[in-house]
Amino acid sequence: MKKIVFFDIDGTLLDQQKSLPNSTKKAIQKLKENGIFVAIATGRAPFMFEHLREELEIDSFVSFNGQYVVFENQVIYENPLSEGGLEELLSDTKNNNHPLVFMNEKTMKASISKHRFIQESLATLGFPHPNKDDQFYSKRKIYQTLLFCQEGDEQQYLTKYDHFHFIRWHPLAVDVLPKGGSKAEGIKKLIKELGFALQDVYAFGDGLNDLEMLKTVGIGVAMGNGVPQAKELADFVTSDVSEDGIWNGLKELKLI
Repeated sequence: MKKIVFFDIDGTLLDQQKSLPNSTKKAIQKLKENGIFVAIATGRAPFMFEHLREELEIDSFVSFNGQYVVFENQVIYENPLSEGGLEELLSDTKNNNHPLVFMNEKTMKASISKHRFIQESLATLGFPHPNKDDQFYSKRKIYQTLLFCQEGDEQQYLTKYDHFHFIRWHPLAVDVLPKGGSKAEGIKKLIKELGFALQDVYAFGDGLNDLEMLKTVGIGVAMGNGVPQAKELADFVTSDVSEDGIWNGLKELKLI
């Protein structure tokens, strides 16, 4: 029976220093040798992990937490945010001094020239503060927007924007996605293309944006460094990403 394994990036494939452990690279190669399909499932935009895809020779992925899905370098699913909703959100966030970053598959632009919250949170992903273009969302497909505010401040937007889904990924940053959008939904689109059943799908993750994915797939594996909610939902917990977590988890599953 054909199987597929999806991997989150930050805290799963990459360690806290944003490095790819040697054991992880070896494990991915071994999976492929064993005839197991490998894909990425991430909150990142495609332009943010090109180098990783090249290094691991992976050309199928679920990006933007499920809003932009690619199978063997062909786009098979797109779910952009509504332009009208983004226009309204921009107006509200400007009044509250909560900047936004708009993202498509190729690049990202900020609603403001310089803001500490943008700088600090994007630096954890290894990216600089984007250039300002507060109209970047206009007449373009925007698959994910980043809202920058302190913990709890996003609550004021949750009820007003019930067609958006807000997921915090950093103490200063929140992902804004279309309602109902998740890595799990993107995975369903990809496995439908492949003709795989959900019970033959495995996923590794560590964060809040991995919860639906870990719950939905046949076997969900949380990293030892994962958030408590991920560990509770997962079928089992492997070791820390920096302690051969991917290798150990795949061994435990008898996939390598």
